[in-house]
Amino acid sequence: MNNIDLNKKRAVVTGAAQGIGKAISERLLASGASVALWDMDETLLGETAGALGAQAHGVTVDVTDPDSVASAVEQTSSAIGGIDILVNNAGISGPNMPTWDYPVEDWLRVINLDLNAVFYCCRAVAPLLKAQDYGRIVNIASIAGKEGNPNAPAYSAAKAGVIGLTKSLGKELADTGVRVNCVTPAAARTRIFDQMTQDQIDYMLSKIPMERFVAVEEIAALVAWLSSEDCAFSTGAVFDISGGRATY
Repeated sequence: MNNIDLNKKRAVVTGAAQGIGKAISERLLASGASVALWDMDETLLGETAGALGAQAHGVTVDVTDPDSVASAVEQTSSAIGGIDILVNNAGISGPNMPTWDYPVEDWLRVINLDLNAVFYCCRAVAPLLKAQDYGRIVNIASIAGKEGNPNAPAYSAAKAGVIGLTKSLGKELADTGVRVNCVTPAAARTRIFDQMTQDQIDYMLSKIPMERFVAVEEIAALVAWLSSEDCAFSTGAVFDISGGRATY
């Protein structure tokens, strides 16, 4: 593990109780940050926060509810003294089926968590970062947001929206000390695979030239650098971590 200096930085990671969010939290903690783990699974959140040590603070929050997000910002500021880093990671894949068969309720559910929640969190935290003239926002998008995965219309559309939101907010804050970027991973073998058909999993693997799924630790390493002071001249940018799948 290369050293990335996040000493005394205060971070928020959404969807932090497991999977990619947990790996990101572990890497930020190892780099010296205090981390507020945001998640709606109170039981699992407590277990994860307890396992990660004294600098990890669990905050139960529904990121699809703007009022819950606002309350979580207040709780976080009280627990760790403020916010310097926001990592928007929480998300779901939704069902796998053609667009014409896709249930409206599932479309709304995926868009609400994978896109709307990112907006709610950015909207709540960006003014704090702007006021202190320093901060890093890292949004977890997906290669699906660039290319569009068949039979995943809501997920692909939501992640494309995250890319667009990142570019917009990055430009809005470009004349401040706040940097806003996103990453576009290929699939990682986490519990999100439980929501997918085997055909969908096989399709995603077949598209990756490196012939394997990305490790959550690899995503966490990129996020840690994007969260650091070293990431000073990149904003509104999209960082590929797709094993060679992305063509742009």
